[in-house]
Formats: sequence, C-alpha cells, structure tokens
Amino acid sequence: MRKLRALSLLLLLTGCGAPRAYQRARDADTLEAYRAFLREYPVGDDAEAVEARVTELEFEEASKLHTVLAYKRFLEANPEAPQARAARALLEGLRFNAAKEVGTAAALRQFLRDHPDGAQREEAQRLLREAELKELSTTKDTQQLREYLRESPEDPRRLQVESRLDDESFARAETAGAGQLFAYLRDFQSGRYREQAKVKLLELEVEGLLVSGLLEEAEARVAGHPLGVKLKDFPARLARARAERGVLRSTEPLAQSAQVGHYLRSLEDLRAALVSPDPMDRWQAAEELGQHVSVKAVDPLLEVFRAGRNPLVRQRALDSLRTVLSALPRPVADYEVAVRLESLREKAGSPELYLSMAALLDLSGRLGEAATEYQRAFVPEDPDPVVLRRWVQLREERRQSFSAAVAARQLAVWALRVAREESISPEGNVPLAAARQLCAAVHNARIASEAIARARKTNTEFPEDLDGFAVTAAEALKLSEARLADAELLLRERSPGARTCGDDAVRERLESAVSERREALRAVGAKLPKLAPLLLELARQRDPSPEIRAEAAARLTALQTH
Repeated sequence: MRKLRALSLLLLLTGCGAPRAYQRARDADTLEAYRAFLREYPVGDDAEAVEARVTELEFEEASKLHTVLAYKRFLEANPEAPQARAARALLEGLRFNAAKEVGTAAALRQFLRDHPDGAQREEAQRLLREAELKELSTTKDTQQLREYLRESPEDPRRLQVESRLDDESFARAETAGAGQLFAYLRDFQSGRYREQAKVKLLELEVEGLLVSGLLEEAEARVAGHPLGVKLKDFPARLARARAERGVLRSTEPLAQSAQVGHYLRSLEDLRAALVSPDPMDRWQAAEELGQHVSVKAVDPLLEVFRAGRNPLVRQRALDSLRTVLSALPRPVADYEVAVRLESLREKAGSPELYLSMAALLDLSGRLGEAATEYQRAFVPEDPDPVVLRRWVQLREERRQSFSAAVAARQLAVWALRVAREESISPEGNVPLAAARQLCAAVHNARIASEAIARARKTNTEFPEDLDGFAVTAAEALKLSEARLADAELLLRERSPGARTCGDDAVRERLESAVSERREALRAVGAKLPKLAPLLLELARQRDPSPEIRAEAAARLTALQTH
C-alpha cells in the first residue's frame, strides 16, 4: 500500500511538471529551450507541439544563414516537414546561382545531377550547352570531345566539334608516333590531315631504311611513292646517310674493328640459317641476327618467334627482337612495331597471330595491351614455355614473387613433360630435334628452379606451396638433364662431331666482338681523328650493345671537350 501511494504521488508530480516546463519553453521560444523540454518530455501532446515549433525555428535559422549547408542540414533533419519544399527551392536557387557564377560545364552538369527536375532545369541546360561549346572550342582533351559527340549526336554544332577533334587528334598523333598516326587514319576517314599523316609515316619508313644502310631502297621508295615529293628533308638526309656509309665502308682496319657488322655473318646467311635442319643452327642464327641493327632483321625474327617449334629458337628470336628495336632510333622502332600491328589486326584470329601481337606490344612497352594478347594466345592444355618465361620475368619485375613462382612451376611442369615424352631410343636413330628439345627443357627447368628459389627467399604467402613448387622444378631439372645426356651420347655415337647443348660458340664470338669494339673505339680518337667523330656517333646511336653505346658516348664527349 505504501509503494502504491508513492507511485501515485510521483505520477501526480510528473503530470504537474510537464505543463509548467512547456510554458517555460514557450516563454523562452528558443531552440535550446524546446530541445531541453523534449529531452525531458519526449512524448505527449505538448511534445508534438514543441517538435512542430522546433521545425519552424530550424527553418527560420536556415533561412537567416541562407547557405547550401544550412538548407542541406535542415532537409536531412526534416525531410517531410511542411517547410521542406521551400527549403529545397531555396537550396536549388543557391546551387544554381553558384553553378552559374562558376560558369563551367562541370559545375552546371553537377547542378543538373543534383536537381534533375528543378525549376531552373531548362535555364541550366541552356547555360550548359553554351559552356560546353565554349570549352570545346578551346579544349585539347580529345576524350572530352569524343564524349560530347557521343552524348549529343543531334547537336547542330556537331561539325564544329568534329573539326576540333580532328585538329587535336592529329596534333597528338604527330608527336606521339606511328601508332597514333595509324589510329588517326583509322578513326578519321575523311580527316583534314590524312595526307600529312601518310607523309609522316612515309618519312619514318624511309628513315628506317636509311639507318639500316639501305640507301638505294630508300631512294627507290621515295621516287616511286606518290607522296615522295612531300619529303622535303629527304635530299639532306640522304646525303648524310651517304657520308655515314662512306665512313662505315672505310678500309681502315681500326674503323672496321669499331663496327658490329665486322664480326657478323651477313643478313642473307643468317636468314638461310634460320631454316637449317638443326634447331641449334636456328637459335644461334636468331641470336646473331639480333646484332644487325636493321629493319630487315625484324620480320625474320618475328616469323621465327611466331612459327618456330623449338622454344630456344623462339626465345632467342624474342630476345633479338628486343635488341634490334632497342638499338633502332625510337621513332623508327615505333614505326616498325606499329606497321606490323596494323597488319596483324586485320588478320588476327589464331593463337600464333595473337602471340605476334603480344610480343610487339610487349617490346614497345605496352604491357597492359600485351597481357591481353598473351592471354588470348595462351592454350592452358599446351602452355607456351616462352610466354611462361616472360610471365616469370614480368612478375618478378613487379615484385609479385608468389605469382612469379606459380608461372615458374608451370614452366617446370612443361620441362618435365618434355623430358618424359621425348623418345631417344637407339632404334629411333636419335632424332636431332629430340636432343634439341631436351636442351630447351633443361634450360627452362633451370630457369624455373632459380625463379622459385628467389621466391622462397622473400616473404610470400603460402610458403608450403613454394616448397612443393621447388620439388617439381628439381625433378624436372634432374630428369631433363639425364635424358639430355642420354640423347647427346647416342647422337655423338652416330655423329662424332655433333654439337651438344653446351655449344656457345656464337655467343662467345659475340661477346668477344664487344671487347674488340670497345678497344677499337678507345683508339679511334688518336689514330683516326677525321673518322672518329662519325664512328663514335654511329656507335653511340646504333650499336646493339648498351655497353658499347655507353663507351662511344663517353669517348665522343671526351673528343668534343678537347
């Protein structure tokens, strides 16, 4: 009974307190007072009246501030309030005035995104069209121009924008190189600069012939081409090329010793060796062909890389392609890549052609595009060891150790399969191709084993997987080495003079040639002072060896400072 009386008293006191608190809040008539009331009395008839008054005062406060932020806060707190419509109208007006004052297409687009059905929509759209036209008349952003044309197909100003896009696209292509020039010709079939683009491409083609020493071909190409007369600098460039060839053909032994061609078989001999019955002849020819810094070396190497059967032949061809393209002048190398890509795009439809495109993109530094083509060329059930080696290399360069090890394991599995499947019985008369294929298996198993060992030294995920990878690679290396030894023993029984996998005569000759060229370049300044400047300059620009190019540059600098 005592507890019941206490509870009744509490209710009586509480009920009496609410009206007095409400009256005090009304007398103050401030947000703070009303919010204090609601914290103490959150429910009841008075609470509903107070909430309505709070909304009124919050709207009055937002109206006094009259800012975007104030109206946004009001609407976030009171999205269904009677004042919400007015708040949205005021907010829209502020945003419209701000966008109008900025005056950019981006600001007006943002306004229309925020208020797609607002009262100022039509005016904003009109201002947006004016701002876009103004920006499009001065912008150099070809992507912006393309987007406008795509989004506004019926705009009467389309021709003006298309003209602007034509201008900017050619300006970019002219400085970006052959790939963009070809893209311009594809994209602008009625462009104003088509002839200029074709002249620029012809210049690059002819320059490639000149730096390769093919002067007669260059002259014939210019004379026989309808746009040849447009190459205004060609006579001077031809004269300079003749002077260069005169120096390169000097009978001075020291001048000959300073040139890479002095140590190489001819292009014709090497091309013939690329179809030799012995894969070792082919891979050594491919390696040596990479020392010829000539546009004429590109297609034979690309064809061997694309269609060769022995992985070592194809690997050496790929390495040599990289050497040739790195040593050619950059604009020429870009042209040689671009013109072949352009041709392949029209034919691509088989893994081999995709692989050629991948290699060209890769060698020109376009790794993202190359990855796509490598993937299109890749056949999971019959993986390409040359591609796997490249994946190992690329992933190591990106510090993706575990991914590199995964690719290396695939390479080891390929080597293991070759070691198990190649037939080397005496009855089979030990086909030469089998021994050379086992040589490729040994090389790739060793590369796989070394890559996995490097990955195990890093903090990679799944270290237990790497242990398993290492076991697979070790098994592949052990078996392929044993099978190669058996094959080459039988091979030498049949042909005592047969070369074995360790024959590096060509590589040793090329390495010796680097040493001899270096010594010759060090001596030409004193012994051949008239020929030295041009000899050094040509070595600096076109020698396939980075070491020789650096030596020539240093000697040329020393010569010019004395």
